[in-house]
Amino acid sequence: MRQYLSIHPQDATQIEEPPIAKFFFADTRMAWLWLIVRLYVGYEWLTAGWEKMTGHSISIGSFGEASKGGPWVFSGHDGAAMKGFVAGALAQTKGANPAVQSWYASFLQSFVLPHAALFAYIITFGELLVGIALILGLLTGIASFFGVFMNLNYLLAGAVSTNPILGFLALFLILAWRIAGYYGLDRYALSLLGTPWTGSLQKRRREIEREHGQVNLATK
Repeated sequence: MRQYLSIHPQDATQIEEPPIAKFFFADTRMAWLWLIVRLYVGYEWLTAGWEKMTGHSISIGSFGEASKGGPWVFSGHDGAAMKGFVAGALAQTKGANPAVQSWYASFLQSFVLPHAALFAYIITFGELLVGIALILGLLTGIASFFGVFMNLNYLLAGAVSTNPILGFLALFLILAWRIAGYYGLDRYALSLLGTPWTGSLQKRRREIEREHGQVNLATK
């Protein structure tokens, strides 16, 4: 009994990542994998946003074809497509197991519908910006987060399509934010900007080099 009483919880408040997690999500040798994922997810967002902005597809297999609902923005009927989308979502609130929950339907009806034109622009340019950022590999983790946020809202509105797949892949991009944009602009942007908890990595590197230089001078 005494041996059990002598056991105390460890004082550590952090648990180290397992080696396999570090390898997949923080090792630049796996950056090629996240490049493929990033380009695919970015392509899907870019083509979706472009179609909403212009009314024409740039997707492989349907390049140049006109979309059914026309452009969402920069037209004489801004917000019409958004209203149609909301109407489709509200139609899925009926039945014993509705695809769209009542609380989200209330949000769509009371907040989104009265500002349909505004939300049409937000969604269109949100998709474009997420797609461009992912393809360029710029602030990949942040872009993936907003991508997941849009995927979640589409799913809550009853629009399944590729949203589960894109959301699932984007979650992994968020986990791999340190290397997901390594073959892209993040290779330079993260070094320059750093993170809120580290500051600029380049500045930090110069400070460390300066400290080491002072230590070397002091030991001579």
